Amino acid sequence: MEIVLDAKRFKGRTRAHAYLKEALRLPDYYGKNLDALYDCLGDIGEETVIVVPEVIQKKEYLGDYGKTMLRVFKDAAEENEALTVIVKEAQKK
Repeated sequence: MEIVLDAKRFKGRTRAHAYLKEALRLPDYYGKNLDALYDCLGDIGEETVIVVPEVIQKKEYLGDYGKTMLRVFKDAAEENEALTVIVKEAQKK
């Protein structure tokens, strides 16, 4: 399965976590924070590719929180053999 995340949905932490819960089909007990995200990504059992937009770390999106979120995605992929994370660079205009 491949899930391509929409950069426009990462404007603000609350919106981003609500979107991740929906897009990644996270459980109802998902805590809507980075620790909970890491835990849920670690629980993925089927082959899954998640394409994360690099722009979430820019100031107009999540800024430093986005940088940390990208690190969480990458760390989870290193630990979970079923998970592949691809960071997609913004399209040049």
